Amino acid sequence: MNFTLRNFSQCELCERTIEKLTVHHLIPRQKKGHHGPKINICTACHKQIHTLFDNTRLAQELNSLEKLKNEPQMSKFLAWVCKQDPNRRVKSARKRR
Repeated sequence: MNFTLRNFSQCELCERTIEKLTVHHLIPRQKKGHHGPKINICTACHKQIHTLFDNTRLAQELNSLEKLKNEPQMSKFLAWVCKQDPNRRVKSARKRR
């Protein structure tokens, strides 16, 4: 019998179990966050963060997992995305203002 073992991990934002996660710098690298705190999140959550917020706001206001989860626009996205199939490609909801 031939089969492939896959490693799945949980997104720290939406808590879906995903095969591949990305690293998000809580303080963006452009704002001197190279060695700062990081979280492992799915591509959908990562794209949504950078669609909704600029790096200045991320560095100054949304620089922790809890702050990101509790931000109203992100919270609304997380409530929706957690119900989506983890194998389905999810598009970002809307552009920055």
